[in-house]
Amino acid sequence: MCEHSRGFGYPGAHLRSCGCHDPSAFRGGMLLPTLLLLLKKKPAHGYELMEELNGLNFLPAVPDPGVVYRHLRRLEVEGMVVSRLEQSSGGPARKVYSITPEGEDYLGAWVSTLRARKASLEGLLAAYERLSSDGKDGEGEDG
Repeated sequence: MCEHSRGFGYPGAHLRSCGCHDPSAFRGGMLLPTLLLLLKKKPAHGYELMEELNGLNFLPAVPDPGVVYRHLRRLEVEGMVVSRLEQSSGGPARKVYSITPEGEDYLGAWVSTLRARKASLEGLLAAYERLSSDGKDGEGEDG
């Protein structure tokens, strides 16, 4: 959790100036950007988000609901999402989360980082393939 972000008048300026929001520094996997992506699509409550996470094919496993709610609280504390209570028919009010402009900035930074990593990985794979095919083509020529 970023403790010093509260000192900035405009959270967007904080995102651009503080390394704590650098996506490459985040060690928690893909859950934070995935939650932001789902909330960019539409505001949702925790149960809806869990259902959406179940349908995704790019997460290695569906996270525990407690982990999802902990991440939502973290995103809210850091100003990347906001929540409001919404009355539901026949039940208690539910907390509905929406992405903020700061959350959209963070998600955009994540996407940029992923694109750069993808290009690096593709370069590594291409170099490996070239070496592997060179080794196969050259087998038996010297001996």
